[in-house]
Amino acid sequence: MKIGIIQQANTTDRNENVSRLQSKIRDLVSKGADLIVLQELHNGLYFCQTEETGIFDQAETIPGPSTHSFGQLAKELGVVILLSLFEKRAPGLYHNTAVVIEKDGTIAGKYRKMHIPDDPAYYEKFYFTPGDLGFNPIDTSVGKLGVLVCWDQWYPEAARMMALAGAEVLIYPTAIGYESSDTEDEKNRQREAWITVQRGHAVANGIPVIAVNRTGYEPDPSGQTRGISFWGNSFICGPQGEFLFQAAEGEITQVVEIDKTRTENVRRWWPFLRDRRIDEYGELTRRFRD
Repeated sequence: MKIGIIQQANTTDRNENVSRLQSKIRDLVSKGADLIVLQELHNGLYFCQTEETGIFDQAETIPGPSTHSFGQLAKELGVVILLSLFEKRAPGLYHNTAVVIEKDGTIAGKYRKMHIPDDPAYYEKFYFTPGDLGFNPIDTSVGKLGVLVCWDQWYPEAARMMALAGAEVLIYPTAIGYESSDTEDEKNRQREAWITVQRGHAVANGIPVIAVNRTGYEPDPSGQTRGISFWGNSFICGPQGEFLFQAAEGEITQVVEIDKTRTENVRRWWPFLRDRRIDEYGELTRRFRD
């Protein structure tokens, strides 16, 4: 499986953002990519820094404009594309939704973000209803994709559920960055924690992880905070957590090959799924063991 990733700094010009993404998709396909992964909410700015009802106008239906335009591109190039969209499901009902477009331009499946944060500059609960499609891999011509979104990446339960359903890879479109008032030490701790927990999901489940983050500075329109500097650092790691590719900050495109045979071998060497004590895990469904 050859994965092309795009780490992009966006502007207020949504058409220009999309145009650049589509140009980069063409370039990655010319270099051999058969799966393209885009960052979270890739068409525009990360609008969750404020709570504004007018922003709901940016949402779109699925199918809709983005699935149509990227679907045409996928069909033309013969590539699978993972989109991340602000979905309008019904009046007053919106989701943060990942959509996988198959090589023939059709929708292979979608995943609605399950864990929704609510922190300063990340006011996602104002916009997004928690997902209701469960943790189910999306079957495609390049494999079974365990698609999750951003805040989901901190939860081992989500990764495990995807793995138990047969996901061959875990994929996390992401929008995460620094608050400028944090110290350099704190920024480093946050970034390294983000990387480490996802590498842990790869190890614990014996499958590769693909994390594609935003990059660039986006100001807070309200002026209440100093905005977000998205830290980039997109990466792909193998089933033992080994880095196959790691970006720094700044815009990048990259094609990375994953060896599915190695994934099978690692699971034979480290049979974590075999040795799970499923008879003793029932209380994991409780909020806390008082």
